[in-house]
Amino acid sequence: MALDTALDFQLPPELEAVEPPEARGLARDEVRLMVSHRADNRIVHARFRDIGQFLEPGDVLVINTSGTLSAALNARRADGAPLELHLSTHLPAGAWVVELRRLEGTLTKTFYEATRGEVLSLPEGGVATLHAPYRPDRITAPGVPARLWAATLNLPVSLHDYLRRHGFPIRYTYVKQPWPITYYQTVYATEAGSAEMPSAGRAFTPELITHLVAQGVHIVPLVLHTGVASLESHEPPYEEFYRVPAETARTVNAARAAGKRVVAVGTTVVRALETGTEADGVVHPGEGWTRLVITPQRGLRAVTALLTGFHEPRATHLAMLEALAGAEHICLAYCEALRGGYLWHEFGDLHLILPN
Repeated sequence: MALDTALDFQLPPELEAVEPPEARGLARDEVRLMVSHRADNRIVHARFRDIGQFLEPGDVLVINTSGTLSAALNARRADGAPLELHLSTHLPAGAWVVELRRLEGTLTKTFYEATRGEVLSLPEGGVATLHAPYRPDRITAPGVPARLWAATLNLPVSLHDYLRRHGFPIRYTYVKQPWPITYYQTVYATEAGSAEMPSAGRAFTPELITHLVAQGVHIVPLVLHTGVASLESHEPPYEEFYRVPAETARTVNAARAAGKRVVAVGTTVVRALETGTEADGVVHPGEGWTRLVITPQRGLRAVTALLTGFHEPRATHLAMLEALAGAEHICLAYCEALRGGYLWHEFGDLHLILPN
């Protein structure tokens, strides 16, 4: 069965993680881990804290150390109507890509159809000015309002101070109540910049990282600041800022030369690392903006294994999974996840895909 039909499934509401594991009585690293082996289609069920059993000395875990911003702000139109403004991507010259959603009760719902030049009021006298739809060439459905806008912000204090005072984490309708920003951070975040948490690494704890390093697993960082997702339309990702340090590139290249596995912790890591990888698999350090979309046709050059959450039906990330492991294996794994009651979304369970 083709991937686009086999994974066009209905996600049962009971498999949506509506709250952090800690609220369910679990430690971070007690979420479930499904390990799928591409070589023989074998699937193993475990807890995340047991991930070391599936890694070997010399393997490399590549992590995204981007921290999560309190990127949502209350806003008001000129007529006083409330909106929620989501900061997505910080552009050069101080501009931002933003998303606007209408409020229904305490939850954000549909996109707001803004106009060029519109000025929105923010808390403490802040102002957001909307200039133009961002990348309008990607709007494909006639009559659908632009989801993302290029905007400038005029704030009374620095951005990070302002977000500490007035911002809150972006959440979607499946998360029924607000949670503090600490629940949306990985333990190794070093540089705030993501609109949404790079959630594949959420289950790591300092103790688990120490155990893996003592086991001989190399852990190296990079940065990719994630923008807001569109759960409604499954758009391909927009430009996002990334940085691959020289030491990370050297470690990955050495592991590949030694026949060791390069495990990306999250799809953001795949996108950043593969942006600077040549066709022969050699990774180069660098930074900039990436629009790379991984497809089976493009394939993967440096990454050989992936730790990730479970993705929504028809999500564009599924093409990346197919590029890594093939449509048949991903369909098999997702059928098993649905049967086994694994939880989806940023507070859910995790999937480790190991190579041939």
